[in-house]
Amino acid sequence: MGVGPEIIARSLAEHKVYGYCQPVVVGDRAIMERAVKTTGVSLDIRVIRDADIEQIECSFRQGDRPEKIFLLPVSNLDPAQCVYGQPTAQTGAAMVNYILRAIELALSGRVQAITTAPINKEAMHMAGYEYPGHTELLAEKTGARHYAMMLAGDRLKVVPVTIHLPLRDVAARLTRAKIVEKLIVTDSALRRYFSLKQPRLAVSALNPHAGEGGLFGDEEVRIIAPAIDTAKGLGIDAVGPFPADTVFYRASQGEFPAVIAMYHDQALMPLKLLHFKDGVNITLGLPIIRTSVDHGTAYDLAGGGKADPSSLLAALRLAAYMATHRKGHGV
Repeated sequence: MGVGPEIIARSLAEHKVYGYCQPVVVGDRAIMERAVKTTGVSLDIRVIRDADIEQIECSFRQGDRPEKIFLLPVSNLDPAQCVYGQPTAQTGAAMVNYILRAIELALSGRVQAITTAPINKEAMHMAGYEYPGHTELLAEKTGARHYAMMLAGDRLKVVPVTIHLPLRDVAARLTRAKIVEKLIVTDSALRRYFSLKQPRLAVSALNPHAGEGGLFGDEEVRIIAPAIDTAKGLGIDAVGPFPADTVFYRASQGEFPAVIAMYHDQALMPLKLLHFKDGVNITLGLPIIRTSVDHGTAYDLAGGGKADPSSLLAALRLAAYMATHRKGHGV
Protein backbone atom coordinates (compact mmCIF):
# COMPACT_ATOMS: atom_id res chain seq x y z
CA MET A 1 0.00 0.00 0.00
CA GLY A 2 1.20 3.49 -0.87
CA VAL A 3 0.60 7.07 0.25
CA GLY A 4 -2.81 7.48 -1.43
CA PRO A 5 -5.01 7.31 1.70
CA GLU A 6 -2.62 9.58 3.59
CA ILE A 7 -2.54 12.35 1.00
CA ILE A 8 -6.33 12.12 0.74
CA ALA A 9 -6.63 12.66 4.49
CA ARG A 10 -4.11 15.49 4.51
CA SER A 11 -5.76 17.17 1.51
CA LEU A 12 -9.24 17.06 3.01
CA ALA A 13 -7.90 18.58 6.21
CA GLU A 14 -7.10 21.74 4.23
CA HIS A 15 -9.86 24.32 4.72
CA LYS A 16 -9.34 25.82 1.26
CA VAL A 17 -10.59 22.67 -0.47
CA TYR A 18 -14.12 23.34 0.67
CA GLY A 19 -14.07 26.76 -0.97
CA TYR A 20 -14.35 25.16 -4.41
CA CYS A 21 -15.61 21.58 -3.98
CA GLN A 22 -17.19 19.07 -1.64
CA PRO A 23 -15.26 15.82 -2.15
CA VAL A 24 -16.68 12.34 -1.81
CA VAL A 25 -14.07 9.65 -1.22
CA VAL A 26 -14.63 6.31 -2.93
CA GLY A 27 -12.59 3.86 -0.90
CA ASP A 28 -12.38 1.73 2.23
CA ARG A 29 -13.46 2.74 5.73
CA ALA A 30 -10.82 0.88 7.73
CA ILE A 31 -8.02 2.08 5.47
CA MET A 32 -9.18 5.70 5.63
CA GLU A 33 -9.54 5.49 9.41
CA ARG A 34 -5.95 4.29 9.58
CA ALA A 35 -4.85 7.15 7.32
CA VAL A 36 -6.60 9.72 9.51
CA LYS A 37 -4.87 8.31 12.57
CA THR A 38 -1.48 8.09 10.84
CA THR A 39 -1.59 11.67 9.59
CA GLY A 40 -3.05 13.07 12.78
CA VAL A 41 -5.64 15.21 11.00
CA SER A 42 -8.85 16.27 12.74
CA LEU A 43 -11.50 14.87 10.45
CA ASP A 44 -14.50 12.70 11.04
CA ILE A 45 -15.43 9.99 8.56
CA ARG A 46 -19.07 9.80 7.56
CA VAL A 47 -20.03 6.69 5.61
CA ILE A 48 -22.57 7.42 2.89
CA ARG A 49 -24.57 5.62 0.20
CA ASP A 50 -24.98 6.54 -3.45
CA ALA A 51 -28.34 8.12 -2.62
CA ASP A 52 -26.67 10.59 -0.23
CA ILE A 53 -24.50 12.21 -2.89
CA GLU A 54 -27.22 14.50 -4.25
CA GLN A 55 -27.98 15.74 -0.73
CA ILE A 56 -24.31 16.51 -0.13
CA GLU A 57 -24.08 18.46 -3.39
CA CYS A 58 -27.28 20.36 -2.62
CA SER A 59 -26.03 21.33 0.84
CA PHE A 60 -22.70 22.44 -0.62
CA ARG A 61 -24.38 24.67 -3.20
CA GLN A 62 -26.46 26.24 -0.44
CA GLY A 63 -23.31 27.16 1.46
CA ASP A 64 -23.18 24.29 3.94
CA ARG A 65 -19.61 23.02 3.63
CA PRO A 66 -18.85 20.53 6.39
CA GLU A 67 -15.18 19.66 6.59
CA LYS A 68 -15.36 15.92 6.99
CA ILE A 69 -14.63 12.88 4.89
CA PHE A 70 -17.75 11.66 3.12
CA LEU A 71 -16.81 8.07 2.33
CA LEU A 72 -18.55 5.79 -0.14
CA PRO A 73 -17.21 2.34 0.82
CA VAL A 74 -16.45 -0.04 -2.04
CA SER A 75 -14.10 -2.52 -0.36
CA ASN A 76 -13.73 -4.12 3.05
CA LEU A 77 -9.99 -4.52 3.45
CA ASP A 78 -8.19 -5.77 6.52
CA PRO A 79 -5.54 -3.17 7.41
CA ALA A 80 -3.37 -5.91 8.89
CA GLN A 81 -3.16 -7.47 5.43
CA CYS A 82 -2.43 -4.13 3.72
CA VAL A 83 1.24 -3.65 4.45
CA TYR A 84 2.83 -0.33 3.59
CA GLY A 85 5.19 -0.55 0.65
CA GLN A 86 3.93 -3.90 -0.61
CA PRO A 87 1.65 -4.42 -3.63
CA THR A 88 -0.94 -7.19 -3.39
CA ALA A 89 -3.67 -8.56 -5.63
CA GLN A 90 -6.22 -7.62 -2.97
CA THR A 91 -5.29 -3.95 -2.86
CA GLY A 92 -4.88 -3.90 -6.65
CA ALA A 93 -8.44 -5.13 -7.14
CA ALA A 94 -9.73 -2.64 -4.59
CA MET A 95 -8.13 0.39 -6.21
CA VAL A 96 -9.45 -0.59 -9.65
CA ASN A 97 -12.94 -0.98 -8.16
CA TYR A 98 -12.68 2.51 -6.65
CA ILE A 99 -11.94 3.91 -10.09
CA LEU A 100 -14.76 1.94 -11.72
CA ARG A 101 -17.30 3.21 -9.18
CA ALA A 102 -16.08 6.78 -9.62
CA ILE A 103 -16.46 6.46 -13.39
CA GLU A 104 -20.05 5.25 -12.94
CA LEU A 105 -20.85 8.21 -10.72
CA ALA A 106 -19.35 10.69 -13.18
CA LEU A 107 -21.01 9.17 -16.25
CA SER A 108 -24.37 9.35 -14.51
CA GLY A 109 -23.80 13.01 -13.62
CA ARG A 110 -23.98 12.37 -9.88
CA VAL A 111 -20.51 13.84 -9.44
CA GLN A 112 -19.08 16.61 -11.59
CA ALA A 113 -15.52 15.28 -11.85
CA ILE A 114 -13.22 12.62 -10.48
CA THR A 115 -9.76 13.05 -9.02
CA THR A 116 -7.70 9.92 -8.49
CA ALA A 117 -4.92 9.16 -6.06
CA PRO A 118 -1.82 7.32 -7.36
CA ILE A 119 -2.09 3.66 -8.26
CA ASN A 120 0.52 0.92 -8.32
CA LYS A 121 0.61 -0.76 -11.72
CA GLU A 122 2.17 -3.92 -10.32
CA ALA A 123 -0.72 -4.37 -7.88
CA MET A 124 -3.21 -3.68 -10.65
CA HIS A 125 -1.61 -6.36 -12.82
CA MET A 126 -1.52 -8.79 -9.89
CA ALA A 127 -5.29 -8.36 -9.65
CA GLY A 128 -5.68 -9.29 -13.32
CA TYR A 129 -6.09 -5.82 -14.84
CA GLU A 130 -3.47 -5.61 -17.58
CA TYR A 131 -3.63 -1.86 -18.24
CA PRO A 132 -0.49 0.28 -18.60
CA GLY A 133 -2.07 2.77 -16.23
CA HIS A 134 -5.03 4.96 -15.32
CA THR A 135 -5.38 6.51 -18.76
CA GLU A 136 -6.06 3.33 -20.68
CA LEU A 137 -8.44 2.00 -18.02
CA LEU A 138 -10.44 5.23 -18.01
CA ALA A 139 -10.57 5.38 -21.79
CA GLU A 140 -11.88 1.83 -22.13
CA LYS A 141 -14.49 2.13 -19.39
CA THR A 142 -15.84 5.44 -20.71
CA GLY A 143 -15.80 4.38 -24.36
CA ALA A 144 -13.31 7.07 -25.37
CA ARG A 145 -11.62 6.31 -28.70
CA HIS A 146 -9.39 9.36 -28.87
CA TYR A 147 -7.70 10.50 -25.69
CA ALA A 148 -4.50 12.00 -24.36
CA MET A 149 -2.58 12.46 -21.13
CA MET A 150 -1.92 16.08 -20.24
CA LEU A 151 0.43 17.08 -17.43
CA ALA A 152 -0.45 20.53 -16.23
CA GLY A 153 0.68 23.33 -13.99
CA ASP A 154 0.02 27.06 -13.91
CA ARG A 155 3.10 27.78 -16.04
CA LEU A 156 3.24 24.81 -18.39
CA LYS A 157 0.97 22.18 -19.94
CA VAL A 158 2.34 19.27 -21.96
CA VAL A 159 0.85 16.36 -23.88
CA PRO A 160 3.13 13.45 -24.92
CA VAL A 161 2.30 11.64 -28.16
CA THR A 162 3.88 8.39 -27.00
CA ILE A 163 3.93 7.46 -23.31
CA HIS A 164 5.28 4.24 -21.83
CA LEU A 165 7.76 3.09 -24.47
CA PRO A 166 11.47 2.34 -24.43
CA LEU A 167 13.25 5.35 -25.91
CA ARG A 168 14.66 3.18 -28.69
CA ASP A 169 11.10 2.49 -29.92
CA VAL A 170 9.77 6.05 -29.97
CA ALA A 171 10.76 7.03 -33.52
CA ALA A 172 9.31 3.84 -34.97
CA ARG A 173 6.00 4.35 -33.16
CA LEU A 174 5.50 8.00 -34.13
CA THR A 175 2.91 8.51 -36.86
CA ARG A 176 1.18 11.50 -38.40
CA ALA A 177 -2.16 10.15 -37.25
CA LYS A 178 -1.06 9.95 -33.60
CA ILE A 179 0.24 13.51 -33.60
CA VAL A 180 -2.91 14.83 -35.28
CA GLU A 181 -5.04 12.95 -32.75
CA LYS A 182 -3.24 14.56 -29.80
CA LEU A 183 -3.57 17.98 -31.41
CA ILE A 184 -7.31 17.53 -31.95
CA VAL A 185 -7.94 16.27 -28.41
CA THR A 186 -5.82 18.99 -26.83
CA ASP A 187 -7.38 21.77 -28.89
CA SER A 188 -10.87 20.56 -27.98
CA ALA A 189 -10.08 20.30 -24.25
CA LEU A 190 -8.52 23.75 -24.04
CA ARG A 191 -11.58 25.24 -25.71
CA ARG A 192 -14.09 23.30 -23.60
CA TYR A 193 -12.51 23.44 -20.15
CA PHE A 194 -10.12 26.41 -20.23
CA SER A 195 -12.17 28.96 -22.18
CA LEU A 196 -9.62 29.38 -24.97
CA LYS A 197 -11.24 30.31 -28.28
CA GLN A 198 -8.25 29.53 -30.52
CA PRO A 199 -5.40 27.93 -28.55
CA ARG A 200 -2.02 28.12 -30.29
CA LEU A 201 -0.42 24.72 -29.81
CA ALA A 202 3.33 24.27 -30.05
CA VAL A 203 4.68 20.97 -31.36
CA SER A 204 8.08 19.78 -30.24
CA ALA A 205 10.60 18.21 -32.55
CA LEU A 206 11.93 14.72 -31.86
CA ASN A 207 15.57 15.23 -32.80
CA PRO A 208 18.18 17.78 -31.68
CA HIS A 209 17.85 21.13 -33.46
CA ALA A 210 14.59 19.88 -35.01
CA GLY A 211 16.63 17.54 -37.17
CA GLU A 212 18.87 20.28 -38.59
CA GLY A 213 17.50 19.81 -42.11
CA GLY A 214 17.77 16.04 -41.90
CA LEU A 215 21.31 15.97 -40.55
CA PHE A 216 20.18 14.62 -37.16
CA GLY A 217 17.08 12.74 -38.26
CA ASP A 218 14.21 13.17 -40.70
CA GLU A 219 11.13 12.53 -38.53
CA GLU A 220 10.42 16.27 -38.47
CA VAL A 221 10.17 16.38 -42.28
CA ARG A 222 8.48 13.01 -42.82
CA ILE A 223 6.08 12.86 -39.89
CA ILE A 224 5.79 15.87 -37.59
CA ALA A 225 5.55 18.77 -40.07
CA PRO A 226 2.95 16.96 -42.25
CA ALA A 227 0.91 16.24 -39.11
CA ILE A 228 0.97 19.93 -38.22
CA ASP A 229 -0.20 20.82 -41.74
CA THR A 230 -3.07 18.32 -41.43
CA ALA A 231 -4.13 19.82 -38.10
CA LYS A 232 -4.05 23.31 -39.59
CA GLY A 233 -6.38 22.09 -42.31
CA LEU A 234 -8.80 21.08 -39.54
CA GLY A 235 -8.81 24.58 -38.09
CA ILE A 236 -6.26 23.97 -35.34
CA ASP A 237 -3.62 26.63 -34.73
CA ALA A 238 -0.63 24.28 -34.53
CA VAL A 239 2.93 25.52 -35.00
CA GLY A 240 6.33 23.86 -35.12
CA PRO A 241 8.14 21.57 -34.96
CA PHE A 242 10.32 23.52 -32.56
CA PRO A 243 13.55 22.28 -30.97
CA ALA A 244 12.78 20.78 -27.58
CA ASP A 245 15.54 22.79 -25.90
CA THR A 246 13.62 26.05 -26.44
CA VAL A 247 9.91 25.32 -26.91
CA PHE A 248 9.13 24.46 -23.29
CA TYR A 249 10.72 27.68 -22.08
CA ARG A 250 8.67 29.65 -24.59
CA ALA A 251 5.49 27.94 -23.40
CA SER A 252 6.36 28.58 -19.75
CA GLN A 253 6.60 32.28 -20.59
CA GLY A 254 3.05 32.29 -21.91
CA GLU A 255 3.63 32.03 -25.67
CA PHE A 256 1.73 28.74 -25.98
CA PRO A 257 -0.98 27.27 -23.71
CA ALA A 258 0.34 23.75 -24.32
CA VAL A 259 3.14 21.80 -25.98
CA ILE A 260 2.66 18.52 -27.84
CA ALA A 261 5.79 16.49 -27.08
CA MET A 262 6.97 13.36 -28.82
CA TYR A 263 7.70 11.10 -25.86
CA HIS A 264 7.20 10.67 -22.13
CA ASP A 265 10.33 12.17 -20.61
CA GLN A 266 10.57 14.93 -23.20
CA ALA A 267 7.25 16.18 -21.83
CA LEU A 268 7.61 15.34 -18.15
CA MET A 269 11.12 16.60 -17.45
CA PRO A 270 10.35 20.29 -18.04
CA LEU A 271 6.92 19.93 -16.45
CA LYS A 272 8.35 18.45 -13.26
CA LEU A 273 11.18 20.96 -13.18
CA LEU A 274 8.56 23.69 -12.85
CA HIS A 275 5.76 21.78 -11.13
CA PHE A 276 7.34 18.93 -9.18
CA LYS A 277 5.00 19.39 -6.21
CA ASP A 278 1.86 20.74 -7.85
CA GLY A 279 1.73 19.06 -11.28
CA VAL A 280 -1.60 17.55 -12.31
CA ASN A 281 -2.34 14.63 -14.64
CA ILE A 282 -5.47 15.19 -16.77
CA THR A 283 -7.01 12.61 -19.09
CA LEU A 284 -8.27 14.51 -22.13
CA GLY A 285 -10.87 13.17 -24.53
CA LEU A 286 -13.10 11.45 -21.98
CA PRO A 287 -16.81 12.20 -21.60
CA ILE A 288 -16.04 13.01 -17.96
CA ILE A 289 -13.52 15.22 -16.16
CA ARG A 290 -10.65 13.32 -14.60
CA THR A 291 -7.59 14.73 -12.90
CA SER A 292 -4.94 13.01 -10.82
CA VAL A 293 -1.68 13.50 -9.00
CA ASP A 294 1.49 13.66 -11.04
CA HIS A 295 3.41 11.20 -8.88
CA GLY A 296 3.42 7.57 -7.86
CA THR A 297 2.49 5.64 -4.75
CA ALA A 298 5.76 6.54 -2.96
CA TYR A 299 6.14 3.24 -1.13
CA ASP A 300 9.20 4.58 0.66
CA LEU A 301 7.07 7.25 2.35
CA ALA A 302 3.93 5.20 2.99
CA GLY A 303 2.90 4.90 6.62
CA GLY A 304 4.88 7.91 7.79
CA GLY A 305 1.94 10.33 7.64
CA LYS A 306 4.10 13.07 6.09
CA ALA A 307 3.58 12.57 2.33
CA ASP A 308 3.11 15.90 0.54
CA PRO A 309 -0.51 16.42 -0.61
CA SER A 310 0.32 19.38 -2.89
CA SER A 311 -0.27 17.53 -6.16
CA LEU A 312 -3.60 16.10 -4.98
CA LEU A 313 -4.71 19.53 -3.79
CA ALA A 314 -3.80 20.97 -7.20
CA ALA A 315 -5.68 18.13 -8.93
CA LEU A 316 -8.81 18.81 -6.87
CA ARG A 317 -8.62 22.52 -7.59
CA LEU A 318 -8.13 21.97 -11.31
CA ALA A 319 -11.00 19.47 -11.50
CA ALA A 320 -13.28 22.04 -9.88
CA TYR A 321 -12.06 24.71 -12.28
CA MET A 322 -12.70 22.51 -15.30
CA ALA A 323 -16.19 21.61 -14.05
CA THR A 324 -17.01 25.27 -13.53
CA HIS A 325 -15.72 26.35 -16.95
CA ARG A 326 -17.04 23.38 -18.91
CA LYS A 327 -18.75 24.25 -22.17
CA GLY A 328 -20.96 22.11 -24.36
CA HIS A 329 -23.49 19.48 -23.48
CA GLY A 330 -23.22 16.24 -21.56
CA VAL A 331 -21.43 15.33 -18.36
